[in-house]
Amino acid sequence: MSRYLSEIVNKQKSGAAAGITSICTANEFAIKAAMKKAAEFDVPVLIEATANQVDQNGGYTGMKPADFTVFIKRIAAGMDFPEERIILGGDHLGPLTRSSLPEDEAMQYAEDLVREYVLAGFTKIHLDTSMRLGTDSESEPLAVEAVAQRGARLCRAAESAFAERLAAFPDSEVPVYVIGSEVPVPGGFTGEDEDSIVTSIEDCSGTYRTYSEVFKNAGLEDAFSRVLAIVVQTGVEFGDSEVFHYSRANMAALSEYGKKNLGLVFEGHSTDYQSEDSLRMMVEDGIAFLKVGPALTFALREALYSLEMIEKELYRNADEKLSNFSSVLDRVMVEAPGYWEKHYRGDEEKVRIARKYSFSDRARYYQGNPEVKASIETLINNIKKAEVPLSMLSQYMPLEFIRIMKNQKNMNAEDLILEHIGSYLEGYYKAAHSS
Repeated sequence: MSRYLSEIVNKQKSGAAAGITSICTANEFAIKAAMKKAAEFDVPVLIEATANQVDQNGGYTGMKPADFTVFIKRIAAGMDFPEERIILGGDHLGPLTRSSLPEDEAMQYAEDLVREYVLAGFTKIHLDTSMRLGTDSESEPLAVEAVAQRGARLCRAAESAFAERLAAFPDSEVPVYVIGSEVPVPGGFTGEDEDSIVTSIEDCSGTYRTYSEVFKNAGLEDAFSRVLAIVVQTGVEFGDSEVFHYSRANMAALSEYGKKNLGLVFEGHSTDYQSEDSLRMMVEDGIAFLKVGPALTFALREALYSLEMIEKELYRNADEKLSNFSSVLDRVMVEAPGYWEKHYRGDEEKVRIARKYSFSDRARYYQGNPEVKASIETLINNIKKAEVPLSMLSQYMPLEFIRIMKNQKNMNAEDLILEHIGSYLEGYYKAAHSS
């Protein structure tokens, strides 16, 4: 399916508003919703794992790249989604999680990481070596040339791994690459005045030119011809309770430069919570890869909160064990604050609200916790056993109520969850896949 991604670039260069939605999550509900939506639009699904989610040691999900591939295929089989329509991507592949180590150690880890991703069948590879390593100067900016040299080192590891994979699986598609890493702070912004940041033409052209020269000198011309996109700051961002929307005016100069001077497209990160109109403009402006992640688990959490309120209404006087999903989730987060305490600021009440409602959705890191998973299973089972009045569904899940009334088809608990996540994906698929 890497050919499909190349076709998107070719369409863009021919003047078409072509794009693809990139699903950046390891959450099973979100992945199911994405496959469901891709099937509705009759397009492939692009699912990406990040270097901290999935690595050679298991990452925070406990999955190595090969495990993630099996995980995705299992979900696809359950959804009757064709394996051949799945594109797997690796995001921020590099020494991200080992940046405190000396260069040799950090880069050896990164090479092994990229190698395992390619061997596991990932075909969209984001080479990210933008971070300072333990032996880099802390007082001087990291030179673009050093970043590109390290990127070439990872690319060589990826090409070598692909040759090995091709020998075992002759039908394997050649990997394609994404370079650059000018992205918003992971998990949302934490400061002020970050809504208008857009990569300068000078920085974009300098990155592209340097990578081109370094790859050529390293004998990686063929690999560089498969660089499809460059990551840039597009001016979109979100925080705990704010969303900075896309500004076509702010992006105009870079967009024009990209269309006239680059043989690739832009990749936009942190596009979560953008409107359908904004997403469509982004694709029209050459931002062909629209990455979304936290918004999907945010939508999952919304759906679970709504179902929990329905559960409490239906079982008010019953003996059944309730899920207590929201209280279990918050207790687990408080007991293990490592994933959110550096991101949520303010007094105790403000932090409590952020834990529960923040757009950055640090709660997503706790969805795999055994207690949280058990509470979700209890919640879904309780809803399945009950007869939910349509009038109550209208109160707590109005979007899903409208869909039921329109299609005259009932939904079970999981259907309601997937539909709600799908409502957040609808704008992406319309913007990227309607040309």
